[in-house]
This record gives sequence, structure tokens and C-alpha cells, in this order.
Amino acid sequence: MSLPAFILDSARDDYAVGDVVTVSGPEGRHAVTVKRLTVGEQLLLLTDVGVRYTATVTATRGKDTLQAAIDAVEEVTPPTPQVVLIQALPKSERSELAIDLATQGGVDAIVPWAAEHCIAKWVGPKAAKGRQKWLQAAQAAAKQARRASIPPVAELAGSPAEAVARAASFFGPLDMLLVLDEDAASPFRQLDFTGKERIGIVIGPEGGISDEEIAAFRELGGQAVLLGPEVLRAANAGFAALAAIGASTPRW
Repeated sequence: MSLPAFILDSARDDYAVGDVVTVSGPEGRHAVTVKRLTVGEQLLLLTDVGVRYTATVTATRGKDTLQAAIDAVEEVTPPTPQVVLIQALPKSERSELAIDLATQGGVDAIVPWAAEHCIAKWVGPKAAKGRQKWLQAAQAAAKQARRASIPPVAELAGSPAEAVARAASFFGPLDMLLVLDEDAASPFRQLDFTGKERIGIVIGPEGGISDEEIAAFRELGGQAVLLGPEVLRAANAGFAALAAIGASTPRW
């Protein structure tokens, strides 16, 4: 049975066995009030810097604070290749679902993209709110998946060029840029990932990626590929692509 997981407020990655850490705020409240953890119980502490800690509760205080002693430290090496998802904004009711699934699927970073055919619009203050919701969805999914890192979410990209630039800002220029397109002639299964360290996946909106956008991605080094015979929802396609890459590379 998996240990209950919580995210440390601190981004420190230098705790050692025997150190005592404090979990407070919303995470502490969830641990103390919802999960009702008590002294002697173990838990998993996650960070966004590639480290997981197993710890034992040593004390609780009030409704939202606990202290725990570190029992074990696990440093997790980032997977190769690293994958950045360029996700067109799905319909509002599926927006966070796309991020939840992609995070559970192991995505390393996410770029929200305002594609031409997007029904959802992040205009004005909605852009900051939308990004914050995606960050929260990524954090919750990282806990569910017991990940040692939380995928960062870039600011909204308004064009293919901006989306690729934001994707490259995370880990460096992309070695491969895959544009999932139901009309593409090249099947995903024939891709050669040899030597690829940074891969970008472009997922269009429910209305599809326009011809002009596909042409723009091609000019940026992208290639249109067909993942499979079924047409997937925009919120689910990223997860399917991540699974396919995971099975085809050393990520899994």
C-alpha cells in the first residue's frame, strides 16, 4: 500500500536522514485534519527538485502542522528523453484533466497554447487564473503519481513560434517536435528516437490544428504524425502520446 504523499513547502533538496521537517499550510491541514496522521505513522514527502523523502511523524500541532523525521532520501534522475507538452487550451470542463493526465503520464514541462480553433480563451486576467489552475492540477497529479518533481507550466503562448520558444526555455532547444494530426501520413510507430534528449509534443484543440499552424510548426522543425486510428479528445491525447514515447524510449 502506498504511503500518503504530501508536498514540502521548501524547495530544499539537502535534507538528510534524521533531519526533522515541518509540513504546514494546506498540505499540513490535509495531513493532520483529513488524513489524520498521528505520531509514528510514515508518509512520503515530495519536492519539485527531484527528491523524495520517506519520513515518520514525530509531532502534530493544531489542525494544520506536523513534524516528521527523515527516514530515507531518494534522488530521482530525470528521465531521458525529456518531454515538453505544448497543449492547446481544451474546453473548460476538460482543461485541468489534460494537465492531470499529462502529469501522471510523466510530462516534464507544459506550455499552454492559444491555438486558432480553441474554444476556450484565456484573455486578460483569465490567462493568469488559467495558468494557476494548471499549476494546481499538476501539483495534485504529481502527488497522486508520487512524482519527485512537479512539471512547470509556462505562460500562455499565442503562436506556434512562441510555443516552441517557451518549450525550449525549460531544457534547451528541442531535438524533435511532434505535431499530432489525424490527417498526417507518417505513423507514430515509425519514429526513430535514437539520440533524442528533448522532445516536444503538440496537441491541438478539439477543432484541430489549422493548416497555417501546421505549416508554422514545420518551419520550426516539427513533423506531423498520426498517433493511431482513433481520434482522441484534446485532453487525452497528450497522455496517450506520453505513453507511446515512454514505451518506445528509455523513459520507461
